[in-house]
Amino acid sequence: MQLYTRSAGNGVPVVLLHAFPLSSAMWLAQREGLASTCRVITPDLRGFGGSRLGEDEPSIDAMADDVAALLDVEGIERAVVGGLSMGGYVTMAFCRRHPERLLGVILADTKATPDPEPVRENRERIAGRVLDEGAGVLVEEVLPALIGRTTRERRAMVFGRVRGLVQAAPPAAVAWAQRAMAARPDSFDTLSELKVPLLAIVGEEDELSPVADAEAMARAVPDGRLEIIKKAGHLSAVEQPEAFNAAVADFLSSGLGGEARSPG
Repeated sequence: MQLYTRSAGNGVPVVLLHAFPLSSAMWLAQREGLASTCRVITPDLRGFGGSRLGEDEPSIDAMADDVAALLDVEGIERAVVGGLSMGGYVTMAFCRRHPERLLGVILADTKATPDPEPVRENRERIAGRVLDEGAGVLVEEVLPALIGRTTRERRAMVFGRVRGLVQAAPPAAVAWAQRAMAARPDSFDTLSELKVPLLAIVGEEDELSPVADAEAMARAVPDGRLEIIKKAGHLSAVEQPEAFNAAVADFLSSGLGGEARSPG
């Protein structure tokens, strides 16, 4: 599986994995804002954007292996790997399956716990609806919770951009990803075994993955830190890109120590 990728900048490689049901287009402000600090690599996860879905069964592990294959193609031995929401789930699977490829980890607006049964059932329901009725279903079912209260009230252009990205999601990829996320395991053991620094980022208005989830992930890692983004919801990188980028840049300069200067 070769992922379509947008990249910018030079320096330590930082792979950022997008949220459901968006694409790497959501990372525009990170590619622009962090290019002077690092090499920003933003792939479309399988089925989204410019990446094909393939024939594999739904699996977060398969998505993580796609990212490892991308590093091989790019000639990168080790990288900072991070993701937001679904991208965070893929990042934790990457930590479990490819820990030797990590320089550091960024987990934004995500959680290490598996879905409880009602959430799994709801994912399957939405998957079925999208396959039957198209991606427009997501505007009703998914979009409202993606954006924080402040953005809904004050940032109409940001809300409109997110709406467009949601509507562009391919139905087959949406259903595949919902089923992959529903089957993901608990990742706290994986985090507790991390040998690299972790930055947990969360929007203070995130209702899907609240601050408490980010706090728990930061505590689980031997070298973990937490950054709360003010006036942002679940898509903190899109809603407050300057604050998000500042947190990442600080992590790269101070949180990684010498690792950031010798990516291998």
